[in-house]
Amino acid sequence: MGERLVLANARLIDCVAPDARPASVAIDDGRIVEIVDGGRRPSVSGAGVIDLGGLYLLPGLWDVHVHFEWPRLPEASIAELTLQYAANAHEALTEAGVTAVRTAGTPHLIDVALKRAFDSGRLVGPRIFAGGWFLTTTAGHALATGFARPCDGPEAFVTAIREQIQGGVDHVKLNLTGGIIGPAWDRHWHSFFTDAELEAAFGICRQRGMKVMAHAANAEAVKAALRLGAHSVEHGYVMDDEALRLFRERDAWYVPTLGITHLTPSQATSPREKRYVEERNLPASVNARAEAAVGEHRAWFQRALKSGVKMALGSDLRPLRDAALLEIGLWVKDGATPRQALLAATRHAAELCGAADELGTVEVGKRADLIAVRGNPLDDVEHLADLALVLKDGRVVADHRTR
Repeated sequence: MGERLVLANARLIDCVAPDARPASVAIDDGRIVEIVDGGRRPSVSGAGVIDLGGLYLLPGLWDVHVHFEWPRLPEASIAELTLQYAANAHEALTEAGVTAVRTAGTPHLIDVALKRAFDSGRLVGPRIFAGGWFLTTTAGHALATGFARPCDGPEAFVTAIREQIQGGVDHVKLNLTGGIIGPAWDRHWHSFFTDAELEAAFGICRQRGMKVMAHAANAEAVKAALRLGAHSVEHGYVMDDEALRLFRERDAWYVPTLGITHLTPSQATSPREKRYVEERNLPASVNARAEAAVGEHRAWFQRALKSGVKMALGSDLRPLRDAALLEIGLWVKDGATPRQALLAATRHAAELCGAADELGTVEVGKRADLIAVRGNPLDDVEHLADLALVLKDGRVVADHRTR
């Protein structure tokens, strides 16, 4: 764990109070032990001191919908994928300040292995809330990615979920519908599961206390997932008023993944967005599908935001060095305040993952997963890209102050 450390002369954004304030933060054995406002120093003895000189100190960022691969390696071995995923996760932590992620489809339980390696300190990477393979059907969503495990019939889903649980996952992802990327039989208005398959899959998750991460892109699938007890719904490109009511009634989370429909050549405006679009170089047919869906997606995001639905930030984008920053920017473009977007990527993301007692805010007693940036992200979220320092468990894992 980390040594004793004081982060002095910070402008603290704790994601509890509404504004930044001058403060110094003391860390011992990976936890925040004291926060002193103003110019005073904490009382902890024998600590090293990092003078932040007015940098903005805040919780590390979260991305609660990630896939680690980039670039695609269709012929890669499990060993090659593991190395690639570890490198990409490390880059997200050290270059973007993403200190925690929730995976949304990872083959061969590589995310579980990386979670254990990162937690033990053998490798340096973000905290991982692991989901293993995502489960869909034959002729289901994203089968070509290599992340999917197709199941057909209730017993096949029960078996797959039991095997995932035995493998050490934190949640189960069920892909109920199609999406923006895929062949003709994989469209976001297509639903895949039979009623019996839905009942069996959600039923075994309830029995085993396993949270369900539901990929649901159309209104009927969103409502079905919520009625059956989904912990979170991903995408929700098309919803309706009943779906929003069910989110609130069931105390479920919405993860909108705006970038999937918003980041096309004709919609990208910022240099980061344009670089992403150029690097991803998606086929024109995919961009056309995204642009056909973006109007409804934006409208339902805005209605969910205004109606009090619990929401957290997940990108479904890669490379991970840009993903969370892009998604945060899109939240603000679509009407969220910088504070709403920042809370979605910190405090609320930790709440979604059941980790709010330990993470997500800068408070005494919590783990010291922190970042420092040069400008105030409550004024402009683009300041999050000007990363100066990253700490995980009270240890400096990236220092860009001289960059």
